[in-house]
Amino acid sequence: MNKSRFGRNKCVLLIAALLFSFHVFAQPAGKGNKQELQNKSKRLNKEIEEINDLIKETAQNKEASVGNLQNLNLRLTKRAELISTITEQLRQIEAEIKKNEKEVESLRAQLKKLKDEYGRMIVQAQKHQDAYSGMMFIFSSESFSQAYARLKYIQQYAVYRKKQAQDILKTEDAILEKLRELKLRRSEKNALLGIQEQEVTQLASEKTEQEKVLTTLQKREKELKKELEKKKRDAIQLQLAIRRMIDEEIRRKNEEIRKKNEEAAAKAAEEAKKNAVANKTEKKATKPTSAVPTPKENPTEPILNDEAIALSEDFANNRGKLPWPVVKGVICEGYGEHEHPAIKGFMMFNNGVEICATKGMQARAVFSGEVTGIADSPTGGKLVIIRHGEYLSVYSNLEEVLVKKGQKVTVKQPIGTVMYNEDEGKTSMSLQIWKGQKTMDPAAWLINAR
Repeated sequence: MNKSRFGRNKCVLLIAALLFSFHVFAQPAGKGNKQELQNKSKRLNKEIEEINDLIKETAQNKEASVGNLQNLNLRLTKRAELISTITEQLRQIEAEIKKNEKEVESLRAQLKKLKDEYGRMIVQAQKHQDAYSGMMFIFSSESFSQAYARLKYIQQYAVYRKKQAQDILKTEDAILEKLRELKLRRSEKNALLGIQEQEVTQLASEKTEQEKVLTTLQKREKELKKELEKKKRDAIQLQLAIRRMIDEEIRRKNEEIRKKNEEAAAKAAEEAKKNAVANKTEKKATKPTSAVPTPKENPTEPILNDEAIALSEDFANNRGKLPWPVVKGVICEGYGEHEHPAIKGFMMFNNGVEICATKGMQARAVFSGEVTGIADSPTGGKLVIIRHGEYLSVYSNLEEVLVKKGQKVTVKQPIGTVMYNEDEGKTSMSLQIWKGQKTMDPAAWLINAR
């Protein structure tokens, strides 16, 4: 009955997965151990709760908006991923049940064998008990060595019988323990099957809700396309502005290091000259080398001192471990090129990730570093750039900024407030990660973002 039910749910899940696939960025459930899957289920449930909060907020402000559609799509993806994770948990439990059933079968066969052997031993002992006692068996020996051997045999036989009795008891206990485990696994399986059925039903309901919002937005396709074209132009301007700020900051830093190099070289030359005069030598003083790195020919390539190199290495070592730039939030738009959720065939490009949050949420630094740039963003709001050695984190779409240029910040330190976009009906910010002049996918750097 349970196996049939499990198979039926797998079919339902397969159909649901085919019907409810979306162009969003959730990862497949994959395999993992029991604890990893349990942790993933908890995380996905928490993310779905946070998305529900976002959906409630957008629904209060505008019935149908791009922001609302993004959140609905994201919830569907997370729900499908949760169902996939539950399916993997069920598969593992089913495998454990089969393993336990085989072990119980093996233990029962072993127990039968032990009892049969023990029974034969008892019968043999009873047959010979009337013929002669243990003492007579020993005294009837022809030599002392034979008597000693018979004595050892009787002792070993008694020990073996005792061991057989103990093995029987242990095997019976092992069978009982395995049966308890089987009962627990079957109980877990039935509970998960119930949860899976609820999630599949919920997924279908949420799909209907998503389709209503999508249909409403598609009726405004021309208007949305104009808005999106402007958004694309603004995004390009934002990237150019960020690149200019980064170039300017790199040139400024390189100039500082260049001046330090020149000052160090002049000082070393002066010292060498003094030493040469003092020693009255005609040897030409060799040109000293500076301990500070020599600038590269490319002015946009940053020169790193020891402190910056150490900070870069520390940042790189924390790939996949960085805290989120908000206390609570979800990635509602991924890195790179992707199709717009409402307009089929309309492609968007993001040099970072868009993180949706609730109103009033503060943005925070993902790592310690120095604020090297603050400016108005072409897409609206303000942007902040924080340098971490050769890496930079860029935070845009901020309502207000709580830090100053040149300020040292620590990890998780608040740097501003996330802005609310009334047109799209959502509160969101953009996070970008740069290494020199190249952008990187922030989702690969944030903890539990994959």
